[in-house]
Amino acid sequence: MDNFLVELNVQDNTLTRDEKSFLDEFGFLNLGQLLSETQVTQINGAIRKLQEVEGVNAGAELLDSKYIKHPKEAGADRLADLVNKGEVFDIFYTHPRVLAGITHVIGQSFKLSSLNYRAAKPGMGLQKLHVDWHDSVIPGEYKVCNSIWLLDDFSKENGATRIVPGSHLSSDLPQDILTDQEAPHPQEVIIEAPAGSVFIFNSHAWHGGTTNHTTKDRRAIHSYFCESNQPQQVDQSRYIKKETLARLSPAAVKMLGIE
Repeated sequence: MDNFLVELNVQDNTLTRDEKSFLDEFGFLNLGQLLSETQVTQINGAIRKLQEVEGVNAGAELLDSKYIKHPKEAGADRLADLVNKGEVFDIFYTHPRVLAGITHVIGQSFKLSSLNYRAAKPGMGLQKLHVDWHDSVIPGEYKVCNSIWLLDDFSKENGATRIVPGSHLSSDLPQDILTDQEAPHPQEVIIEAPAGSVFIFNSHAWHGGTTNHTTKDRRAIHSYFCESNQPQQVDQSRYIKKETLARLSPAAVKMLGIE
């Protein structure tokens, strides 16, 4: 195991053999409730304050990214670059179980690509089935991997994420196969779990948000990782703040792709 991962308490046995096998076969894994109820409340409070401060500029950092096709999504509220917006968000890219999952999918040479918030609005939030990479890849040679942190209970009713199990094992892209990428897929699984839960999913698996049929936002944070030699969605060398560097360990700084 790479030294910086060991310093972040990632070990070969941080995930069990069964968990690794499940992730290999299905392309996603429920890591359980990694956030306590108190932490979820604190994080949602921090999110509300950021939304009040940033207003119409919320998520503006994504507008600078040429790797995100639709940075301003009509059906969802966004926040970006949470790395630089408070210590409360550090856990999202340093938690050992998340990093162990990322390591298992794309190897030990990786970095955070982006740390963003997405909330599907009532009556909205449906996304096309998609992958988070611009080309097909040979199964096993994966470039990107995501984690989704549930800040509300996820259900079929409130627009939970869907994923097509095993689709990461095919080199087919959904836009090349499906006539309607928004339509339900016969093999899709809806992520249903309580707030505080975290799911790893191989970003080469077909996935997307569903429609929120409730009267409340469905909130989540995505910590998204890429191979070390790939460009980040949000360039941390550009946005990093001195106060962020001051509070982080050298291993956490390396996780941001900053030497």
